[in-house]
Amino acid sequence: MNKHRVRRLFGALACICLVFFLTWFFTEFVGQRTEVEGMSMSPTLKDKENLILDKISYRFRDPKRYEIVVFPPKYKENTYYIKRVIGLPGETVEIWKGEVYIDGQRLPGDDSYGKIEDPGLAAEPFLLGEDEYFVLGDNRNDSIDSREPEVGAVRRADILGRAVFRVWPLTEFGFLSRKRG
Repeated sequence: MNKHRVRRLFGALACICLVFFLTWFFTEFVGQRTEVEGMSMSPTLKDKENLILDKISYRFRDPKRYEIVVFPPKYKENTYYIKRVIGLPGETVEIWKGEVYIDGQRLPGDDSYGKIEDPGLAAEPFLLGEDEYFVLGDNRNDSIDSREPEVGAVRRADILGRAVFRVWPLTEFGFLSRKRG
């Protein structure tokens, strides 16, 4: 083999390695695609929709109320939950008469989700720790979320990122708003 072919071969291998590294880096630290399974976030998100997850923002700031976050459940592998942040660290969440209360005050703008039939763990005041979040699905009466013992409070370290962009179906292509409505 001559020097020119060897250089081209090493150049091609270096390019392939760079593409693999950049792909790994992007999906590990910046963003990734995830698919909605089920109707717990309906009507905001529907079954089989594909989203882009922003994994970098939360390296610089904490999740905010009403953002849609993605996290793995405690007892299932290769599965992710997609829910809306309702309670922030240090707050007390309670569901009383079908309404969400934060630190004793009714959550503003929560009327469009309907009355909650089963308050679950939030039937009594639910105090969040300094790194814990209370999440609910938008389809409040058909969602496994922080009201259930299998989910409970979601630790900050377990949140992979926030859902920011819908890529499929193309008819719904675009950014997700922080608050439904």
